[in-house]
Amino acid sequence: MGGSCAHRCGARRLQVLFAFLMPLFYRVLCEPIRYSIPEELPKGSVVGNLAKDLGLSVLEVSARKLRVSAEKLLFNVDAESGDLLVKDRLDREQICKERRRCELQLEAVVENPLNIFHIVVNVEDINDHAPQFDKKEIHLEIFESVSAGTRISLDPATDPDINMNSVKDYQINPNLYFSLMVRVNSDGGKYPELSLEKPLDREEQRSHRLILTALDGGDPPLSATVQIEVFVRDTNDNPPVFIKDEYRVSVSENMPPGSSVLQVTATDQDEGVNAEINYFFRSAAQSTRLMFTLDEKTGMIKNNQSLDFEDMERYTMEVEAKDGGGLSTQCKVIIEILDENDNSPEIIITSLSDQILEDSHSGMVVALFKTRDRDFGGNGEVICNIERHVPFKIDFSSNNYYKLVTDGALDRERTPEYNIIITASDRGKPPLSSSTTITLHITDVNDNAPVFQQSAYLVHVPENNPPGASIAQVSASDPDLGPNGHVSYSIVASDLEPRALSSYVSVSAQSGVVFAQRAFDHEQLRAFELTLQARDQGSPALSANVSLRVLVDDRNDNAPRVLYPALGPDGSALFDTVPRAAQPGYLVTKVVAVDADSGHNAWLSYHVLQASEPGLFSLGLRTGEVRTARALGDRDAARQRLLVAVRDGGQPPLSATATLLLVFADSLQEALPDLSEHPTPSDPQAELQFYLVVALALISVLFLLAVILAVALHLRRSSSPSAWGCFQPSVCSKSGPVVPPNYSEGTLPYSYNLCVANTGKTEFNFLKCSEPQYFTQDIVCGDSPGALVPLHGGNDLTSQPETLTPQAPPNTDWRFSQAQRPGTSGSQNGDETGTWPNNQFDTEMLQAMILASASEAADGSSTLGGGAGTMGLSARYGPQFTLQHVPDYRQNVYIPGSNATLTNAAGKRDGKAPAGGNGNKKKSGKKEKK
Repeated sequence: MGGSCAHRCGARRLQVLFAFLMPLFYRVLCEPIRYSIPEELPKGSVVGNLAKDLGLSVLEVSARKLRVSAEKLLFNVDAESGDLLVKDRLDREQICKERRRCELQLEAVVENPLNIFHIVVNVEDINDHAPQFDKKEIHLEIFESVSAGTRISLDPATDPDINMNSVKDYQINPNLYFSLMVRVNSDGGKYPELSLEKPLDREEQRSHRLILTALDGGDPPLSATVQIEVFVRDTNDNPPVFIKDEYRVSVSENMPPGSSVLQVTATDQDEGVNAEINYFFRSAAQSTRLMFTLDEKTGMIKNNQSLDFEDMERYTMEVEAKDGGGLSTQCKVIIEILDENDNSPEIIITSLSDQILEDSHSGMVVALFKTRDRDFGGNGEVICNIERHVPFKIDFSSNNYYKLVTDGALDRERTPEYNIIITASDRGKPPLSSSTTITLHITDVNDNAPVFQQSAYLVHVPENNPPGASIAQVSASDPDLGPNGHVSYSIVASDLEPRALSSYVSVSAQSGVVFAQRAFDHEQLRAFELTLQARDQGSPALSANVSLRVLVDDRNDNAPRVLYPALGPDGSALFDTVPRAAQPGYLVTKVVAVDADSGHNAWLSYHVLQASEPGLFSLGLRTGEVRTARALGDRDAARQRLLVAVRDGGQPPLSATATLLLVFADSLQEALPDLSEHPTPSDPQAELQFYLVVALALISVLFLLAVILAVALHLRRSSSPSAWGCFQPSVCSKSGPVVPPNYSEGTLPYSYNLCVANTGKTEFNFLKCSEPQYFTQDIVCGDSPGALVPLHGGNDLTSQPETLTPQAPPNTDWRFSQAQRPGTSGSQNGDETGTWPNNQFDTEMLQAMILASASEAADGSSTLGGGAGTMGLSARYGPQFTLQHVPDYRQNVYIPGSNATLTNAAGKRDGKAPAGGNGNKKKSGKKEKK
C-alpha cells in the first residue's frame, strides 16, 4: 500500500520544485503509508523502504534525521538505507488481543524542515496457536427417550488466531449412535453439535465415549481433542427455552463492581426435577469469565471488576440453560460498554528547544508536542492553550500534533526565562484537563548600550594634588550578560591639547577611576572637560559617552605681592609727602598688593607692624589706605616710617611686608633737607611719659567741659536767648574763605566747613555745624567746599574778622586726576568693617602709575633720582593711560557667600571716581608756605 501511494504521488510531480516540496506536503496529498507484515517476524526484518516511500534520498535520511515515534516503539529506521525495521517481537494476539484488525499507528519525523508523516502497519495473523477446549472431558447425560435426530450442543474450542487460522472444523470418532454436525452462527463462529443417529438404549449401553477433535484452517492445520462421555438417563422430553435468543444491553463504564448487568431467563414445560433450570456460561473468553459472574439459579449477570471502555468496548458470551433432565438450550448475550469522560488528556513533548535567542523572530518553532485522550467521541477531543501575556502561542499541526511558536518580542533583560504552562482540555461533560510546564531560557544578545549613573559629572580637585591620585570615578551599567555586559572605559575627547592629554589625566579601563598624571596648578589651569566613553565587549560593541568637568580648586600657595610702594631703580625706598596742615582722615598714601590665588585666599588685609608714631596714622583693614589719625604735633618728627603687613585670607595665611616713608612737608623742596638727615632714635621712656601726660590732660579737659556744659544749660534756661547768640546757626560764617587753600588739583579733594563761635572769652570755643554730618564725609563746619578757617580767639567774630592772605595755587605740573591714585579700591574710601573690596579700577590705575614711573626713570625727567618724591610720574600721563604688562588678579576675587567671581567691567574703568577718595601722595616743592 505504501508503494501504491508513492506511485500516486509520483504521478503528480510535474515539476522539479514540486518534487522537492513533495515530502513536506506528503500528509496533505496522500493517505498514510501502509505496510502489511506477518506476526512473529524476527528482529531486524525489513517492513519496507520508508525513505523511498517518503520521497527521501539516502543522504537525506541522516541529514534530516528520519525517525519513527510511537507509544510503544516496535520499529526503527535504518540510518543508512532508510528501511523500516522490526525492533522487537510482534505477537498479534498480545498486541491486538481479540480484535480482528491489528493496525499499528506510527509517526515518521523528519527535520530541516520539521515534518511528520503517518504510517499504518497491519500485522497479519499466522497460525501460531492451536485450538483449545475449556475442559479436558465433557460429560453428557441423555435420556433414552430422546428420538433420533436430536442435536446436543457441545462446548466449542477457542483459537486466538483469526480468520483462516481460527477453528475451521470439528471431527468425531466414528460410532453407531452419534454423528457430528457443525453449526455456523451469525458472526461466523462454528459450534459442534452431536446428532443422535438412532435412539439410545440404556439397558444395552449405559454410556458412550467419544473423541471430539477441533481443527483450524492453517497450513498445516493445528488441532485439539476432548473426550466426551455420554451417560444415558431416563426420559426428559422438553428442553429449556430462553425468552430471547439474543440479549443486548449497554452499561456505563463507571458502573461499580458487583452491579447487576443483565438477567437471562429460560422456561421448561416439564415438571419436577426436569423443570429445574441452571444457567452456565458457554463459549465465553477467559477475560469475559473473569469480568462477569452468572448466578446459576437466577440467571443474573454481574460485573466482578470495574469496566473500562478503553480496554474493551463490547463483551459477547453465550449462556446455557439446562434443566434437571439434562436438556439445555443457549442464548447469546452482548454487553456494550458506554464511554464516560474518565480519562484526562495527555501531553507528550516530542521536540523542545529550551534555549531561545532574545532577538528571535515571531513564528519560530520552540516545541512540538502531541495530545492523547483514551476516551471516545467528544470525550476524546482535545483543545490546547497556554496562559496569556506571554510572547508564545500554539499552532495546530495535524493529527493531535501542536507547535509552540514565538508570538512577540523577547527581552532577556526583562524576563530571562519563561515557564510555559500548556493545558489540554477535552470536550467531555464535565471536561477534564491536564497540564505540563515547559521552561524556556532566553539567550542574551548585545541589545543594550552601557548607561552612566549620571548624565554629567562635576568634580573638584584641589591644586597641588599628588601625581597619580584618583580624582573621580565614573560608573556605567549594562544589563546584558557576559561580554555583552562587560564595560570598559576610555577618554575619547577633551578640551585639553590632544598631545598633552595623556600627561594630565588617565582612566582605568576596568574600574572607571580617573587618575591625575600631574599636579594641577589653579593659577595655570582652572578647569577642563573630558568626554569619557563606556564600551561593552559585544559584537557589534555598543557604547555611551558622558561629560566629566574637572574644576581645579585654589589653595593658598601664593603669598601677597606688594606692588606699591615699590623700590626705586637704585633699590632705595620711595617716600610720600604729607602736608603739615593735614587734618585727621587725610589720605596720605595707599598700599597696593595683589595675590595670585582666588577667593578667600586672595582676600587681603592690611596691618601695621611697626610705626614711628603709633597714633599718628591709621591703616584701612581692607583698602590699605593710610590716613592721618590726628593733626601733626610739634613733638612729632617730620619723617615717619610705617612697616605694613599684608595678609591673605587663606588657612594658614601668607603675608608680605611693605615699608612706607612719609615726610611732613608743604613742598618737595622742604622735604629734601629732612631726607638727608639721619633719623634720631626716639626715647621710649620719654614717649611713654608724654602719652601719660596727654591722657591725663584729656581726661581733665573732658571733665571740665562736662561741668561747663551743665552750667551753661542751666543758665540758658534762666537767661535771655540773646546772650547765647554764638550758639545759634546764624553765628556760622557764610562768607568766603579767609584762607582758601586750593586742594582741588593735585591734592586730596576734601571739603572742610569750619564754624567758630565767640562769647567774648578766649578760653571757650564751641563748634556747631550748619549742615548735618554724614558717615561718608569729613565735615569740620560750614558749607563752603575747599575753605579751611583756622580756630582763633576774639571778642566778636562778626565785627572783627581776621583776614588771612590767600595761599598761592600749586604748580599745575603736578596735577593728577582722581583715577590716578594707586590703591585696591580706586578712588573710594575703604570700608574698615571687612566689606569685600573691588580691585578692578584700582589695578588699572596702578598699572598706569608703574609704567609712568618706569618711563620717567628711563628718560631722566623725574626729580629726586627718578621718582623719589613723585614715583616718577609726570603730568604727561593722563588717566586714559593703561598698562598691559602687570597681571590682572581681579578675576581671583569673589564675593563671600557667593560662587560668582568678579569680572572685568569696562563701565567701572571709564567711570568717574567719587570725591574724597584719592589725593596726590607726592607734594610738589613749588607750593608756597603759609
